[in-house]
Amino acid sequence: MKLIANWKSVAKTAHSMWAFYASLFCLLLPEVIFWGFEIDTNPRIWWVLGVALLIYGIIGRLWDQGIDRTKMRSPWVVGVMALGLVVVLAMQHGTSLTNTVTGTSEPSVTAEIATPASAPAATASSDTSFLEIAVPFVGRWEGLRLEAYLDIVGVPTVCYGETKRVRLGDSYTKAECDEMLAREIISYRDRLRPAFTSQTLANRLPIPRDVAFTSLAYNVGVSGTSKSTAVRRLNEGNIAGACTALGWWNKAGGRVVRGLVNRRSEETELCMRGVA
Repeated sequence: MKLIANWKSVAKTAHSMWAFYASLFCLLLPEVIFWGFEIDTNPRIWWVLGVALLIYGIIGRLWDQGIDRTKMRSPWVVGVMALGLVVVLAMQHGTSLTNTVTGTSEPSVTAEIATPASAPAATASSDTSFLEIAVPFVGRWEGLRLEAYLDIVGVPTVCYGETKRVRLGDSYTKAECDEMLAREIISYRDRLRPAFTSQTLANRLPIPRDVAFTSLAYNVGVSGTSKSTAVRRLNEGNIAGACTALGWWNKAGGRVVRGLVNRRSEETELCMRGVA
């Protein structure tokens, strides 16, 4: 490979080269933001910026920039402005992993999953044993704030997303927040109960699996969970298929969100405990 004679000047000053640099930055930055700050950014932002940088690079490639002249005009200011815009937009439009997802629709999946020969019987969950697993599991995904704050739509919120009778300036201990979350979790579990058959409640819902389905209901709503393929399969005795179907609820706003993928993965693992 033979480099062009003025490759150093082109690498430092050409608009098309700066478009390449900024494009690479746009590819890497979403991953850095996710792993460093646990913010899953909107891919539409990166698509728009990618197209803009592509257009910038095409124009820059055809623009006489005077690179071969004695005095060169560097586009570094343009590059810095573009990178600054990337950071600002990413942070403004990032979606927190702990955001509760509403309106999530279950995808259409046609593949059949084989039913296991049998699933071990389980005893009904006692509230205490159930909450020992459910509170830390759900709480870790919802996120804890001990002082009241305004959520994304301006509603005073505290603890693990509690909004009832909350005012700005309120503060709570972790124990108080855990107690509030426990009440909410029990409420969701009890409202989900009618969706299960008596046989499912008696033999197919050990505590870990109960936590998994309740966590899904807490995240996407009781109505959606009750009508889900996961519940239907569990009632049919297809435990492995039911647990797999929990993982389908991984979208928000029509796109797959890594935080939801991770949460559904852990719920599926809980659900599958004890299944051969």
